[in-house]
Amino acid sequence: MLEFEDTFDGDTLDERRWIPRYLPQWTTRAASAARHRMGDGCLRLLIEEDQPPWSPETEGRMRVSSLQTGVFSGPVGSGVGQHGRGRAVVREAQDEVRLYTPHYGLIEMRARAADDPRAMVALWMIGFEDAPERSAEICVCEIFGRDVRPEAAAVGMGVHPFGDPAITDEFAAEVLPIDVREFHVYAAEWTPDRVTFFVDGRHVKTVRQSPDYPMQLMLGIYEFPDAEGPERVGPYPKEFVVDYVRGYRPVTD
Repeated sequence: MLEFEDTFDGDTLDERRWIPRYLPQWTTRAASAARHRMGDGCLRLLIEEDQPPWSPETEGRMRVSSLQTGVFSGPVGSGVGQHGRGRAVVREAQDEVRLYTPHYGLIEMRARAADDPRAMVALWMIGFEDAPERSAEICVCEIFGRDVRPEAAAVGMGVHPFGDPAITDEFAAEVLPIDVREFHVYAAEWTPDRVTFFVDGRHVKTVRQSPDYPMQLMLGIYEFPDAEGPERVGPYPKEFVVDYVRGYRPVTD
């Protein structure tokens, strides 16, 4: 049953569905703010040339424009908050917000990726982390521009445990014969005993383990200016174009 949908048809981002910042508790509201454009029925998440680094203390010059569907943090100076990975400190405390935090279901996105060798785009889910062990990740798709070719691309998918002792790391970049610079549908079906991954409706892999707590969506584009690789770097703005994101509740008898 459809319970979450954004087709990005308006002129402005719907903040009843999305928080337009990336893990703001670990940095500042300004540095975590997503740069984006709406138009032609799509969301365009952008990395622009004058954009500040997200958190120079922990991530160097990495820049990010990302949306999320929840936020949780402890007080300033604490290490309590989502996806801190044991090394971040709260700089700006956040009010608790749960816009969309499903516990099982199917998540899907129709989008086209960037091919810039220093950029990465992703749709992923993290535990709301109101308890430290509720911290695993389900990566629906993760695409590095350095892995994009016209005839194929490596699409990352799987789970990471972080602080969840019930999950073991099971993640791989699956090489698929598609041009990810065109629109494709990426999806993950999350049940109590497994997570199954699909691209364009075709089964790619199944992970036979599953986080058992509410999770939130994370949708973003990242730039790694210090990454080694080809000298050629695409122009600004770097762009992640998303047609829609949907979440379906499991159907029960």
